[in-house]
Amino acid sequence: MEPLTISILAGGIFAGLSAASVAALKGWQGWLELRRFELTHAAGDRMLPPAGNRIEVADLRERVRKLEAIAAGIDL
Repeated sequence: MEPLTISILAGGIFAGLSAASVAALKGWQGWLELRRFELTHAAGDRMLPPAGNRIEVADLRERVRKLEAIAAGIDL
């Protein structure tokens, strides 16, 4: 083989490996960003109950308020 052919072949292999490495690094960074997103939103979900539960809690508070008014003899 000629030295020029070997150099071109080595350069092509090096360029291919470089491109594959960059693609793998971008994929890894994307996966890490996805995990960060999932973890931050999971923490946010733990802070607030689901909307259905919040509605139920609001309904229970309204019932308690009405019962307290009845017990105090106040007409609503």
